[in-house]
Amino acid sequence: MSLQDASDSLIDALRARLGEAAIREGTRYHEEPRGRWRGRGPVVAPGSTEEVAEVVRACAEAKVGIVPYGGGTGLVGGQIAPEGAVPLVLSLERMGAIRTVYPEENVMVVEAGCILAEVQAAAEAEGRLFPLSLASEGSARIGGLLATNAGGINVLRWGNARALCLGIEAVMADGTVIDTLTRLRKDNTGYDIRDLIVGSEGTLAIITAAALKLVPRPAQVGTAALVVPSPEAALTLLALAHRLSGETLTAFELIHRQGPDFLSEVGPEVTRPFAEVPEWMVLAEVGLPEGGAPEEMLTRLFEAAAEEGLVSDGVIASSEGQRQALWTLRESIPEANKRIGAIASHDIALPLSEVAGFIAEAPGRLAEVAEGLRINCFGHLGDGNLHYNLFPPKGQRREAYKEQALALSRIVHDLAHERGGTISAEHGIGRLKVQDLARYGDKGKLAAMAAIKTALDPHGLLNPGAILPGK
Repeated sequence: MSLQDASDSLIDALRARLGEAAIREGTRYHEEPRGRWRGRGPVVAPGSTEEVAEVVRACAEAKVGIVPYGGGTGLVGGQIAPEGAVPLVLSLERMGAIRTVYPEENVMVVEAGCILAEVQAAAEAEGRLFPLSLASEGSARIGGLLATNAGGINVLRWGNARALCLGIEAVMADGTVIDTLTRLRKDNTGYDIRDLIVGSEGTLAIITAAALKLVPRPAQVGTAALVVPSPEAALTLLALAHRLSGETLTAFELIHRQGPDFLSEVGPEVTRPFAEVPEWMVLAEVGLPEGGAPEEMLTRLFEAAAEEGLVSDGVIASSEGQRQALWTLRESIPEANKRIGAIASHDIALPLSEVAGFIAEAPGRLAEVAEGLRINCFGHLGDGNLHYNLFPPKGQRREAYKEQALALSRIVHDLAHERGGTISAEHGIGRLKVQDLARYGDKGKLAAMAAIKTALDPHGLLNPGAILPGK
């Protein structure tokens, strides 16, 4: 079935059914953070799950594709459709209620339009923690975070978004509502539809609500920036940190000097932990229960690491302000990257034992295509996720490398694949990496994915062109 353009008559009919408040205007619904594409299509924002189902049924009848829209923070173009028939953009922004909190059960039930920071604040009010944390938490919405199986800085201890979800409510391509908002930790009753829909980027169903896992809030948190001589040393330090801190190690970030250098060049202005920017450093954080002493634990880590030659300097935050300053440096790096202008950006993951080898090998292979590139390699070393971004030499613009960009990305992805890694660690596939998935994905898995898509969305209405090629 060929999809049709979203028509004025369809929007008029939805306006009559849902009210004027459901019809939205504005260019932001057709933009994405990196400015690669512009989307199209009228925007409808239902106010309830039944209204979402009504919109889906109307689109199915009119043969109009639907692009779900959360906070618009996705980096692979999953939230916009620049090509094909003009879709209807379905925004979840009006569905922002926190339905119920069960602090004794460590469970919270929220609607898909809830902003992550609001969920975190509601958990904190109950003395709990919702541990999903990332740079866009002030605008990213729960539905989109689950749809992309988002990661962030705390995956090392608490896992990706999928691991923090007990159940979902979702609308299928025919308008059927699936309600699996269970608060159960065990439920072995057939196929796990939740885990199938989480991470499907809106191509199998539209998530409208979720039951989320909370955890006890760590009573004491400690953060340290540690100078390491190399990625190999950082990996050995990671193993040492696990040995000394056990399951209390919350985050372990790797930062190459290119990130702080970019911050000096274009901002934002941040506080530097060291007078001279080190070639490599890690940002480590532990979260302890009542009675714990995180500064003592991090001091022991530093001393043990120094004895083994793994660290040469370090700063342990002695106040919340100092801790926030360390994290501000880390979380400001993507903004500096944006201001510089990347030729190509990559969200890869590798087995931990392959990370150092990848970092050592990649520059030489890239230099065969373009010499003098500035490489900003940073990310969540604790779970093997690197953001490996390529920039022109100082004084040059990325546009000069437009012809080489695809070849450069191919080198990065080929090398990650050769070493047992993945081309997408936490950002998803969206529209940016559809061809990459076809190139590197397991053929049996891709066939199974296509079969599932056909079974659950036979007419290709939901987010057409994302993950798999559109019909």
